[in-house]
Amino acid sequence: MPVNILMPALSPTMEKGNLAKWLKKEGDKIKAGDVIAEIETDKATMEVEAVDEGTLGKIVIAEGTPDVPVNQIIAVLLEEGEDKSAIDSPKSLSAAPEKKTARLEEMPASNAMATSTPTATVPKQASPTNGKGPGGVFASPLARRLAKQSSIDLSRIRGSGPHGRIIARDIGALDGGATMRAPKVPSTVARLTEITAGMPDEKVRALFAEDSYDFLPHDSMRKTIAKRLMESKLTIPHYYVTMDCEIDELLNAREEINSSTPKTADGKPRFKLSVNDFVIKALALALIKVPDANVSWLESGMLRHKHADVGVAVAIPGGLITPIIRHAEEKTLGVISNEMRDLVARARNRKLKPNEYEGGSSAVSNLGMYGVQNFTAVINPPHATILAVGTGEQRAIARNGKPTVATIMTVTLSCDHRAVDGAIGAELLAAFKGYIQKPVGLLA
Repeated sequence: MPVNILMPALSPTMEKGNLAKWLKKEGDKIKAGDVIAEIETDKATMEVEAVDEGTLGKIVIAEGTPDVPVNQIIAVLLEEGEDKSAIDSPKSLSAAPEKKTARLEEMPASNAMATSTPTATVPKQASPTNGKGPGGVFASPLARRLAKQSSIDLSRIRGSGPHGRIIARDIGALDGGATMRAPKVPSTVARLTEITAGMPDEKVRALFAEDSYDFLPHDSMRKTIAKRLMESKLTIPHYYVTMDCEIDELLNAREEINSSTPKTADGKPRFKLSVNDFVIKALALALIKVPDANVSWLESGMLRHKHADVGVAVAIPGGLITPIIRHAEEKTLGVISNEMRDLVARARNRKLKPNEYEGGSSAVSNLGMYGVQNFTAVINPPHATILAVGTGEQRAIARNGKPTVATIMTVTLSCDHRAVDGAIGAELLAAFKGYIQKPVGLLA
């Protein structure tokens, strides 16, 4: 029986994707491991890889088609001995719940520094009689892994996959896995969003002569950024704490370390530290020191994170993305520097994997390189904080009752007041300042 290939959910929050390119054409033989298509999400281009063998009998969704919903049929795979006569009409393809179905589930999380191209696989279809694993539960390998990580009993879950199979999204639907998907916006907030959306397009256009502007349609990234930032400001009660940090010792340490960095075989330094590398490590250590700030808000409770996974806002063409340094508190400055260089390069080519930019416990937004003295940043859920970093500049200060000049960097911490009370936010920022002003503590 032909196998329907569905639009994959390449991350837990993905609802739609663009079918950018087919790498196989109708009639092509497909082997396990063949890359069959490229899918664009709002922030990355992903490759999908087949594990079933057969013939690509019909392409249902043409390449270049935008906003294809997750789980919509995109192609049909013919098994050995079948021909095109076995394929239903396009109308029946859009329904056909009784047909065998190959789901393209999201990639399992992997090492954040893996350099291979992200892929999603087409698992082999299993029937209710032969797909049961340990305990007699009919579930995908990814669902089993996620359930084990979250200590969830699979036997109490009703699967939404083919023939009742438990898949990854079923784990995310439980209260215990609520962080796997973006929170739903309450209807009252949705109405607020509509009210605050501004004037309708046609009224804005009417204010300007037709030949006085160029119209630039929003791409999926810009739409997603707008939606999430609006939801953040409408649903998260932000408050802000600001401190000035003296960074002369940090700058001296950075210069000394960079001048003595070991060289590779071709004579290049193994790493080159930036001020931002120190900021990432200092924030990570501060989050571990103040665990009540290293949290994510859930309606049912709080997640207190055991490690500091720090995101860093990176400007890319058309928007921004926040790749994450995992377990940043455990890594040396050199490792953080090299990871950031790799993540930034792949982010700008839209080659990051979802697990490299989703999640995390806090983030850094640094506009110091643009000469910005201070600013406030918008929290990116599921984070409860974000640190806005300004430029380092020489200012006159009083020290021991005498005027002197020091290099000062102003930082502002945005906090989610539901999760981080004012005193905790101030404690976190004070801990950060302590590490930044005495950078010897960052060199371990």
